[in-house]
Amino acid sequence: MRFSLHDGPGIRTTVFLKGCPLACWWCHNPEGQEFGLSPMYFESRCRRCGDCVAACPHGAITLEDGVIRASGQCQRCGMCVSACGTGARQMAGRRISVAEALQEIERDVLFFEESGGGVTISGGEPLSQPAFAEALLAACRAHRIHTALDTSGFAPRDVALWVSAHADLVLYDLKLLDSAAHEKYTGVPNGPILANLEALVEAGRNVVVRVPLIPGLNDTPEGLGGLASLASRLGLRRIDLLPYHRIGSHKYSHLAMESRLGEVQPPPPGELSRFAGELGSRGFQVRIGG
Repeated sequence: MRFSLHDGPGIRTTVFLKGCPLACWWCHNPEGQEFGLSPMYFESRCRRCGDCVAACPHGAITLEDGVIRASGQCQRCGMCVSACGTGARQMAGRRISVAEALQEIERDVLFFEESGGGVTISGGEPLSQPAFAEALLAACRAHRIHTALDTSGFAPRDVALWVSAHADLVLYDLKLLDSAAHEKYTGVPNGPILANLEALVEAGRNVVVRVPLIPGLNDTPEGLGGLASLASRLGLRRIDLLPYHRIGSHKYSHLAMESRLGEVQPPPPGELSRFAGELGSRGFQVRIGG
């Protein structure tokens, strides 16, 4: 994604890596959860012509009574995508080399230089593809491009330390301090995440804590107070508040996935300002939206 303004300083190019060990209820990039390619179906574009049905070599797509359906037999071969003339069938994700990614990134160097921006490796979870993430960050640094790593921190400690060593900035997403609640709403416990945060700070990484604010889940004064206390104990003075939004909610139906947050709405601006003010009164530099 080019011209990103919320994934670090300046104008940035964000590279999203596929695959994530978390399954956050509020995920706005659900196509990034699967490690392989993710088929997407845009029903409003479909002419029900049956070309995708005929093209699928695995019998994973059917057309009955004017309704297109897909089954779990899909092998992600992409034949239906090639056969579709309207763009109703798409595949999220592609294989790319470090050299190819760097070539794409270097197209934006002028914007980086003028704005103090750079490249951000995000996901999914970039630490789940550590060799690629490390190599791409190192290549960007070799070309004097500012690097940022956007991570949930859920990875083996040695992986987190190894990859982050090539990042000028680590954007560290903290969701919930209560481990049971964290596991319920993300699918994983938060023990490794909190331990890795402390390890990165001890290793001298430039870390910024980012908190996704989800109404009804972690937007309580107690929850934010606990996160602030943790950040203060570790000597971290900046907290980014990332308000929940529904921009990616339509993706779930395209991926045949369930959106577990339902009709939860973004937090009102007044509430965001209040939280920012409370954190600011405790000495934190607070940004809304990253």
